[in-house]
Amino acid sequence: MVRLVLIDGNAILHRAYHALPLWRNQQGEATNGIYGFFSILLKVRDEFKPQYLVVTFDHPSPTFRHIAYVGYQHTRVKDRQIEEDIWGQLEKLRRSLESIGVAVFQLEGFEADDLLGTLSHQAVSTKKNSLDEVIIVTGDRDLLQLVNDKIHVLLPERGLSDTLLLDEKGVLQKMGVPPNNIVQYKGLVGDTSDNYPGVPGIGPKTAVMLLTEYGSIENIYKHLNSKKSKKASVLTPPIIEKLIQGHEGSVISCKLATIRKDVPLSLELQKAKMPSDDSLVSLFRGMNYLSLVKRITGESEVIKERPKKDKAKGQIELI
Repeated sequence: MVRLVLIDGNAILHRAYHALPLWRNQQGEATNGIYGFFSILLKVRDEFKPQYLVVTFDHPSPTFRHIAYVGYQHTRVKDRQIEEDIWGQLEKLRRSLESIGVAVFQLEGFEADDLLGTLSHQAVSTKKNSLDEVIIVTGDRDLLQLVNDKIHVLLPERGLSDTLLLDEKGVLQKMGVPPNNIVQYKGLVGDTSDNYPGVPGIGPKTAVMLLTEYGSIENIYKHLNSKKSKKASVLTPPIIEKLIQGHEGSVISCKLATIRKDVPLSLELQKAKMPSDDSLVSLFRGMNYLSLVKRITGESEVIKERPKKDKAKGQIELI
């Protein structure tokens, strides 16, 4: 099969940073997020053997979502040290990927999600690409809305040790709604990590029941005062009251949850080939990730990594 893998750089590095012990190099720079990212990349490479690879990153500037809703992502933890560790690693990761010829996309005013939405859409809608499958690697479930017969989403599970590949049936089983209803689902339940409200008081179970019965938020609201509603309908008086009070939140939440597919960028597969084993080995040796080198070559190398536990900070230092 001819496969393109699209990786959400920010989401995967964030997940790796929080899943692994905090390692620092001799310069005091955190490196665990980068290590975890490349560990996931090798897992994907070995399991799916893609011919093409693209990595996308958020741009540090405000996006159209921040402009549309001032509270967007406002509640995210703002620990100065964590922010410095993550942003420092994101920049170093981006440079490392570019140094071995990986196609990297980052665009002012847009999130990595929107770049993934656009690139995946271009990948399957352009006949000359002749792709059998596009796999999006991310920890962000908003991207499940992109899943179709050719686009699938790979979610890390249990930290970084397991992954779950979701097709259309898999999304329905995991979320309770099909891919084309993920935005509607988010419009009802909201998103605490991105800080948009949905309809306060409507949780995942109720949202699934509402969408299963009525199909869309628009249709749900059309039936709020319907005398034809069944007595056993999920639209009980308390639920109706929550929906009335939370209508504005549902509208803005749907807008914020919708991933763009029209970002001004172009996918060129000839510039998105998977990096060679030699280039990866060279990069990992330079970064002293010898365990990753062994995963490619199968051979142990002279150990230069000596993890040292910082008892005061609960960190591991690579020296």
